[in-house]
Amino acid sequence: MATNEEQIRTLIERWADAVHRGDLTSVLADHSEDIVMFDVPPPHQGVRGLDAYRETWTPFFPWQALGASFEIESLEITAGDDVAFAYALLRCGTKRDFADNPHTRLRLTLGLRKHAEGWVVAHEHHSFPRTDPTAAKPAPERDHAAAEQELRRLHQHWFDSTAGKDLDGLMTPIADNVVSYEHDQLLQHVGVEAVREVCRAGLDAAGDSTVTWNVPDLKIVVDGDLAVSWGLNHVSVVPAGGDAVDSWSRGTRIFQRSNGAWLLTHQHLSHPYDPATGRAKTDLRP
Repeated sequence: MATNEEQIRTLIERWADAVHRGDLTSVLADHSEDIVMFDVPPPHQGVRGLDAYRETWTPFFPWQALGASFEIESLEITAGDDVAFAYALLRCGTKRDFADNPHTRLRLTLGLRKHAEGWVVAHEHHSFPRTDPTAAKPAPERDHAAAEQELRRLHQHWFDSTAGKDLDGLMTPIADNVVSYEHDQLLQHVGVEAVREVCRAGLDAAGDSTVTWNVPDLKIVVDGDLAVSWGLNHVSVVPAGGDAVDSWSRGTRIFQRSNGAWLLTHQHLSHPYDPATGRAKTDLRP
């Protein structure tokens, strides 16, 4: 029979792997209903209860899906008969994060108690160390620059997902309650599933053709937890053995940051129209 320490090590490693995979059901497993977590983002008083704990992962997983890691580097466990604690260092960040600061690690402390059915996590504490006296309150321009780079990586994730015809990838940084003004005849598409169907229809229409999308003149402005991006969307569809069909349109996107992750909450796409005919001008080029 596995020792208490071995059981806890398996539990924590299983949890970390579930976080990395974005498997919410497995992340919540082996956690007490009255869990208290002190997380990196606010609220400063922590989150209390399993329902509140569940909500903290909703914005984290889309960021994780952009290519971030969540890997245990070291793990120490001290276990008694009924209570135990563990502390660990984890690699939590994107490739760019580690390129900028290769020694950054997420610090994790866990408090556990034993029930008849096994060990459960009753407390989690996540933190990053302060690297300089202004780290806790970064200068607005530094925070804005970091946020802009994160949003540019988010756009690049969309561009890559389009080229790979990865519908799930296109949906990862989009809020559940997004409102999108698309090119088609509906006035608005409400909710991530409605936007998913628009994207699905576009990829299906391309068939076997190669599809690319980018925004060559992308502009981004950040103010706290709100951001806006705009630019000209360039979509190119290249049929097998055929010539590229290019289209240009205008795009504005609004983002909101929640628990450290940016999500698209509004999108507005349009073509200019010819006032003489009242028809959209889809053949314009920059």
